[in-house]
Amino acid sequence: MSDALPQSALTQSAMRHVRAIEAEPIFNHSVRTFLYARASAAAAAEEEIDLEALFVACLFHDAGTATRHDGSQRFEVEGADAAVAFLRQYGWERARMDAVWEAIALHTSPGIAERRGPIARYTRLGVRVDFGTASLAEPGYAAAVEAEYPRLDVERTLSTLVVNQALHRPAKAPAGSWPGALVAAHRADPGNEGLNPAF
Repeated sequence: MSDALPQSALTQSAMRHVRAIEAEPIFNHSVRTFLYARASAAAAAEEEIDLEALFVACLFHDAGTATRHDGSQRFEVEGADAAVAFLRQYGWERARMDAVWEAIALHTSPGIAERRGPIARYTRLGVRVDFGTASLAEPGYAAAVEAEYPRLDVERTLSTLVVNQALHRPAKAPAGSWPGALVAAHRADPGNEGLNPAF
């Protein structure tokens, strides 16, 4: 699977950066998201997708859950801002950075991300494949991906990180948002030791 990852200096630096700041289950999920996004784009014969931008969007899409990027905004926005700050070091043009920012900021927004261009569409689709709400055309691919980048209970890790951040900064989980739904479910049953039912 590693041979399917872009190998530029920027993407290698992005891998090192995100691996250093994210919990391992989140990092593995981010790499799987890219692999599923790329496979989905290939199956749809998407010819003009910017794979480097797609990779950065997928890799950073949950970076807002990291302590380093735990700011005042929703985790999606914090991750989007972190990606753009990273890309500025490489002199990316505004349009490319905007596509990455939008993909990350909208990845929990069904019906919107899908209509905002290929980077946002395939980032969201990669997330959906990883969480079982969309499927791949190639049978067996997901099993091979998970063998190299195991799940490690990512659903519980991700929901816990999002909820814990929002409990300290309620503005990070506005009503009607996915973080808001996670927090509401937690508050309804704070003793629940299983998966957050809003996940």
